[in-house]
Amino acid sequence: MQFKEKSKMADAKDLNRTLNRLAHEILEKNKGSENLAVIGIRTRGEFLAKRIADKIREIEKKDIPVGVLDVVMYRDDFRVKHKLPAVEVTDIPFDIDEKILILVDDVVYTGRTVRAALDALIDFGRASKIQLACLVDRGHREMPIKADYVGKNFPTADDEEIRVKVTEIDDEDAILLVQRIEE
Repeated sequence: MQFKEKSKMADAKDLNRTLNRLAHEILEKNKGSENLAVIGIRTRGEFLAKRIADKIREIEKKDIPVGVLDVVMYRDDFRVKHKLPAVEVTDIPFDIDEKILILVDDVVYTGRTVRAALDALIDFGRASKIQLACLVDRGHREMPIKADYVGKNFPTADDEEIRVKVTEIDDEDAILLVQRIEE
């Protein structure tokens, strides 16, 4: 499937401002960083989670644990795609029991990735709360999932997607609206 860029919805400065706001909202809702931990969903959620944790550290002058979650084997749709998924490493180097977990994803769409992440987290223990932070909510839910913290709402058409780029693995920080091209 091919896509063409329709527009840049956010540049590096916009993305940084959005992450700053998300960090402040998380701290405000939880009355500080006590008992907080941040877990990013691979791939881009991992880098966004680290950035949010860094911003919380700057504000609170306190380190908070950060982990990375791979949800491939927990997805209910990987069998539909007719190829074996690439399984990556999950790295949660702390006990999640009784923690307030901030689960971070780049784009929330159908809700299936978040549902898979919740299933995966249950295998690691019993958090006191799990809150969802997403950089972009593009609508079109198939599951009853709603983010607690949303950076940007960009409703999309059926033939459009949101692509998040982060400098850690891409050539820039940006949020792009792309359109599927008929082949």
